[in-house]
Amino acid sequence: QVQLQESGPGLVKPSQTLSLTCTVSGGSITADYYYWSWIRQPPGKGLEWMGAIAYVDTAFYSPSLKSRTSISRDTTKNQFTLQLASVTPEDTAVYYCARIRTLPAGGANEYDYWGQGTQVTVSS
Repeated sequence: QVQLQESGPGLVKPSQTLSLTCTVSGGSITADYYYWSWIRQPPGKGLEWMGAIAYVDTAFYSPSLKSRTSISRDTTKNQFTLQLASVTPEDTAVYYCARIRTLPAGGANEYDYWGQGTQVTVSS
């Protein structure tokens, strides 16, 4: 059973960089053909795919967030990390990490494992 767990600060000040880590257990982030994604859901809105890192260490980003987003991984810890720069209150959301076999995702049901999500609030 694969498990994902997000961790990071719950409160970030505007203009700072948000950094979240997803720790994976029960499966390797280098396992063939899987993509490890970051997805967020602002209050009252739908899910937004932010980006992903592939089993071969290639990162993919949403065009709307590409200029501010960086996704990397640490295979020794079986973790992958999201960094979102220059945050504003509009970046307030629940942030999820999840696993998928193909990109782009057609819908949320294509992800086979999700973290529980972590609330991030951007406020001074």
